[in-house]
Amino acid sequence: MLHRLEIENFSSIRDPQIIDLRTSGHASNDGNHLAPIHSSAKELAPKVVAIFGANASGKSNVLKALSFVSWFVRDSFSAPRGTRMPFDRFNDLAMLEAPSRLAIHLSGLEDISQAEDPNALQCTYIYEVILGGSGSASVLKEILSYSPSHASRRLKLFERDSKGTVTAARAFGLAGFRQALHKVLRPDASVIATLAQLDHPYSKSIWESANRVTKNILFERIDSPDDLVTRHYAERPELIDALNGEIERIDLGIDSMHIQSNQNGPLAAMFTHQGLAYSMPMVYESHGTRQFIKLYPSLFSALEVGGIAIIDELDSAIHPLILPEILRWFRDPVRNPRNAQLWMTCHNASLLEDLSKEEVLFCEKDGQGRTQVYGLSDIQALRRGDNYYRKYLGGAFGAVPQIG
Repeated sequence: MLHRLEIENFSSIRDPQIIDLRTSGHASNDGNHLAPIHSSAKELAPKVVAIFGANASGKSNVLKALSFVSWFVRDSFSAPRGTRMPFDRFNDLAMLEAPSRLAIHLSGLEDISQAEDPNALQCTYIYEVILGGSGSASVLKEILSYSPSHASRRLKLFERDSKGTVTAARAFGLAGFRQALHKVLRPDASVIATLAQLDHPYSKSIWESANRVTKNILFERIDSPDDLVTRHYAERPELIDALNGEIERIDLGIDSMHIQSNQNGPLAAMFTHQGLAYSMPMVYESHGTRQFIKLYPSLFSALEVGGIAIIDELDSAIHPLILPEILRWFRDPVRNPRNAQLWMTCHNASLLEDLSKEEVLFCEKDGQGRTQVYGLSDIQALRRGDNYYRKYLGGAFGAVPQIG
């Protein structure tokens, strides 16, 4: 579970912003909104993180930062050499030349050799990357550390400097890979993504964890074309079965979806409707139904493997009565036994009635275009019984449009 995100000089986020989701193990957890940050931890963190704020306040940039870290760990080595990294610095003269820094705190196995043991000990990991240089960015520093139960302090697994020199602890197991890493490590690729291609066990384990992150945003929001969505469903029949278990509540006219194929492969996603003579292709379905069908694989995958679904504007085309149902999927211990997380931006303030204070973040931009990120838990004198919806729309929490 990811419980802390640190962002500096990334898009509209100029100054360091720390999103710390942790709360005491004694916090009220009615409705199963929270889960331990790892299996042996006393601290809790939310399984749903909803980000509110005015248009252009920087909500999507928080998700972009998180998406970038997963991209950098997983895909940076396979990106074509010289390709621009998918991020922007803050747009003022000082920050365009300054480093950008991102760090995540999350749970993981103390011993990766026990990956198949569901009762294996877990601990906190911290991954940090600092990117410098104007134009095509390069890595100034990359660090992975962890806090195993046998140690009294946090230990570095590896550290990489601006020259590409990598020092590593014995536990990281770099011996036997050091020479190959020195030959192929690029200044615009992560150590983990590079070593994963060399079948380095620790890096491969982390790389596989990054594959459990699904998203609809990186440099910009991603809207998959219909034919790509059709192929994805065709390759996973169990996904179609799961979707058909939900879809009647999303669009009351649909009975089910199936894939029409021929000898050359899948042709189209088709929908049977109550009272209609024949199935209809996706292009005839409502915008909301099509958006849900495109987003559902991300939600399903995160719940299935205990990953993270990063969804920008989940509420843009989905009915307000359906959104709380999606949140309940992540709180349900049967549907979400591995404590998957949903990180989402939204404008629908009525959703605040279904969220606990630990699940809510706000973004607000000042007169110089700088985004500040803060949590509902940071608001003083706020009680759990307060009407967050009314208070937010009344301006009590900030992060609302200024009209007039």
